[in-house]
Amino acid sequence: MRFGIALRAHGLGGGHLARRCQQMPLYFFRIRNGRYSGCAEQATECDDRDAAWKEMTSVCADMAAGISRKLQENSEWNMELLDEAKKPVFRISIIAESFD
Repeated sequence: MRFGIALRAHGLGGGHLARRCQQMPLYFFRIRNGRYSGCAEQATECDDRDAAWKEMTSVCADMAAGISRKLQENSEWNMELLDEAKKPVFRISIIAESFD
């Protein structure tokens, strides 16, 4: 099983690969949950790094309630924002730890 999401950057130029006259940076989202990992196949265009961070935190906030309800003890969930070369730019993690 693979996890992945294809996102559109609302108000930031859409999430398609088509380039406009003015090139905007492309970003990909990758989700990791335990041994499962998946990367969006479609890129998201954002004006710049700050806009990409805002989009990432907005998407993560929308997903957080569902993730936390399904999170197992001693597990970790990550969302990463990757650049065009698919190298990590940002990472948000939710960690569930048991201290027993």
